[in-house]
Amino acid sequence: MSRTGTARGRPRGFDRDAALAQATRLFWERGYEATSVGELTAAMGIRPGSLYAAFGDKKSLFKEVVLAYGDCPSGAFMRTALAEEPTAYKAFERILREAAELYTDPSHPAGCLTISAATNISPQDAEVATFLHGLRDLQLQRFENRFRAAQEDGELPRDADPRALARFYATVILGISQRARDGADAAELAQTAEFALAAWPT
Repeated sequence: MSRTGTARGRPRGFDRDAALAQATRLFWERGYEATSVGELTAAMGIRPGSLYAAFGDKKSLFKEVVLAYGDCPSGAFMRTALAEEPTAYKAFERILREAAELYTDPSHPAGCLTISAATNISPQDAEVATFLHGLRDLQLQRFENRFRAAQEDGELPRDADPRALARFYATVILGISQRARDGADAAELAQTAEFALAAWPT
């Protein structure tokens, strides 16, 4: 068999899921821009050629990381709360309190990966910035939809502004993530969550 044929038939020689987990942690800690391919391959325990063969380029790897994060408990908790709680208030109460806990969980880097990874992205990586912006816009739309449904159900007053409420609570969550990155503990962020809930329209 030729060397080419042997290479094609040979297993990758690494655990793809474990390598993806290492890439996730690195992107979460440093953000997209500050993470180099060399640092990724070192953390993942693979050669650059294996990274490109298994994941594509750095952008493709990052997108896979972010989409996988969106399905794990740390990334899916907002979507889950919106789907499971019977009222908008209960959903946002759960979201804010869980954000305070999850964003300070010592088992993984602080804050939200999708928020943290978006900092300092250079113009040549505008595609990545647009990708992350799109995910945040999608979450904002979910918030607005939940508020509109609550208003239609009579849970919110008729003069409430669902879009403004969605933006407000999204901004609070962004702030909770950043404060967690800056070293704030769960108790501080839980207090922030309670202040935000106190602003609920009645």
